[in-house]
Amino acid sequence: MSLTSSLYSGVSGLATLGNSMQIIGDNIANVNTVGFKAGSYVFQDLLSQATATQSGTSQIGRGVALADVYSTFEQGSFETTGNTTDLAIGGDGFFILRQPSSDLLFYSRAGNFSFDKEGYLVNPEGYIVQGWVLDGNGDDVGSVTDIMLSSFTSPPDESDRITVITNLDSDAISSTTAPAIFSDSWDATLPSGPISSTSYNYQSTVKVYDSLGSTHDITIYYDKNPGSDTSWDYLITCNPTEDMRTGFSGTSSAGLLARGQIDFNETSGTIMNITMDLCTAPGTWAANATNANGYYAFTPDFFGGTATAMSIEFNIGSRDSGGGTFANDSLSTTQFARSSTTTFQSANGYGAGDFQGVDVDVDGVITGIYSNGQLIELNRVALAKFLNVQGLHKEGGNLYRQTRDSGDAITNHPGTNGLGSIAPNSLEQSNVDIANEFVKMIASQRGFQANSKIITTVDTMLADIINLKR
Repeated sequence: MSLTSSLYSGVSGLATLGNSMQIIGDNIANVNTVGFKAGSYVFQDLLSQATATQSGTSQIGRGVALADVYSTFEQGSFETTGNTTDLAIGGDGFFILRQPSSDLLFYSRAGNFSFDKEGYLVNPEGYIVQGWVLDGNGDDVGSVTDIMLSSFTSPPDESDRITVITNLDSDAISSTTAPAIFSDSWDATLPSGPISSTSYNYQSTVKVYDSLGSTHDITIYYDKNPGSDTSWDYLITCNPTEDMRTGFSGTSSAGLLARGQIDFNETSGTIMNITMDLCTAPGTWAANATNANGYYAFTPDFFGGTATAMSIEFNIGSRDSGGGTFANDSLSTTQFARSSTTTFQSANGYGAGDFQGVDVDVDGVITGIYSNGQLIELNRVALAKFLNVQGLHKEGGNLYRQTRDSGDAITNHPGTNGLGSIAPNSLEQSNVDIANEFVKMIASQRGFQANSKIITTVDTMLADIINLKR
């Protein structure tokens, strides 16, 4: 009878509202869980039963049921941390994680990662973060795989270019007396040193690296040409004891690499022409030509083996633009009426370095930081998205698993194809709204209380019916 059915309507309300309280309780319990997405629910009425009325057949509801439970994937707020491998996703997407003991892939919004003892980037449960290995140009190599540190040293890179920008004092007086030649001032056999401080006007030293990462000083000596107010002679030298060119050891020319002349414009003080001769044997010089980049190059050898000579471009801020015409850069060597000074100097190349840590960019690129100052792009974190995120299956541990309802994962770089960008040194917090959950709790509590009244009221009505028979 309909009165008894009312009991089951009340029972369905108690059961359904009890389940809603479980969802609310789970949300509140995970209010501080990294990357947690709050659950929500939808109620629906049960199939109604037909009953006869004076106006015909009508329907009477039979209670309530839980129609659906789903996660709300709104963006959670970010918490800044001191860990460079703590990552948060700003926008759509999931981190891809592989179970260590299998090839199963899982997906998560929680980015509290760290490197384990084997160099794998993992979450607290040991699931391995997936991404791409990067080549020397920062391009992806192959398909998505485990992110693992494998490069704990940065190999050295030998120098192939030095830049020395100077101003040479236009009022300087030559230290060389004509017809003497400036390069004759160098004598590596002298116990006092290969060149006297009275034999030149100015010097500048720059450090270069050989192929093993050892450093060597390259010193450029300048002296005003005794026969001109607008020309300067220069010598390019190294430490005579480090000069391993065949036939130079123990000679007066040891360490003497090249010589040349710089001609300046009389009124503007800018470079008009440069020459360079290479010291090919003790006391022997050969005219040099500019390379494809428009620079002269000298060739020190710090090893003395077969084909161990280096080729180092000499850049003073001017290059051969063709036909022996030199074009000056915005920063170039000059001859102005002020003290000779080095405006800028540098050399490329670097020594070997040890791994010190990593940095992560917004595009998911993990960059290794090394003690030699090098920053090497190692890996890129991969993100995935789904056409139906509600179809993902919760696995616990902040993990989701793809299902037939979710569709296949669409994998790409962070910040592309609708995927969010990476926020390093940050964690995405739970998106649970405490105030909203408390309001739902009050509504569910009152609903539960009202449904319990249905049962007690129907019980009283049934007792009255029973009491009709005395």
